Amino acid sequence: MAAVKSHLIKELAKSYPNFLKKDLIKLFDIAFYEMQESLRRGERVELREVFSFEAKTQKARISRNPRTNEKVNTPEKKSILFKVSKEWTKIINEKE
Repeated sequence: MAAVKSHLIKELAKSYPNFLKKDLIKLFDIAFYEMQESLRRGERVELREVFSFEAKTQKARISRNPRTNEKVNTPEKKSILFKVSKEWTKIINEKE
């Protein structure tokens, strides 16, 4: 099952009926916006004992087009490193 925002909000609404659905949606939007902005600033985002995100900068370099063998300039760009915690890795890899 994929982790779709609407499914997560529906499950949270079931678990916590005292919260309004629109408040849960707003909470999700704020949390994801803050995570995006932190990564954009080059900071690390960590949810303890679950996962972490880190923005890595790839330096500008000269690449090669494999079809034409032509040299191409590749600009600097950021990529995201995702790492799952040891506890979750252990839980996921347990055999039933």
